[in-house]
Amino acid sequence: MERNSAVDWNQRYQSATTLPTACFALREYAYLLPKMGKALDLACGLGGNALFLAQRGLRCSAWDFSAQAITQLQQVALSLDLPLQAEVRDVLLNPPAANSFDVIVVSHFLERDLAESLKNALTKDGILIYQTFSREAVDLDSPPRNPAYRLAAGELLNLFSGLKVIAYREEGRLGDTTQGFRNQALLIAQA
Repeated sequence: MERNSAVDWNQRYQSATTLPTACFALREYAYLLPKMGKALDLACGLGGNALFLAQRGLRCSAWDFSAQAITQLQQVALSLDLPLQAEVRDVLLNPPAANSFDVIVVSHFLERDLAESLKNALTKDGILIYQTFSREAVDLDSPPRNPAYRLAAGELLNLFSGLKVIAYREEGRLGDTTQGFRNQALLIAQA
């Protein structure tokens, strides 16, 4: 699967004008977060998840391929006086170390080859919060259009088998598609 270049991502983030928000899964299940510990926002983009985690007192690392995104995130974290370490990092070449994070959040990013590394990076009882695009979507015209960057039905459960499932949502096209959690799947799981 071919990735966009760092130049593409830098251009995309340079034109961003609004402060990012945390993904739905993190906002909806924030009550499951530990009161303290180390968190990682992997493939963080502009860092909406990282800012959310740091505001709740977690020591947060934020990694992304885009230097532009990391620079902007560092400026926002500094202005808000948040304990956040943002770093330009190719997570495929340099995934998180084993047993290193109490919370890992991944949203709107899919690299199947990282699943084992993410499971191993969780500390005992650590929590994985993962939310990304699904193939069984109501709106297939929105990015990403390449099905390789979208999850097959039940794929998150398979990728992270071995973890204890706390919550899972994938509503697809069932029922009234104008309501509910559509176009994506989410998993909250514990080591």
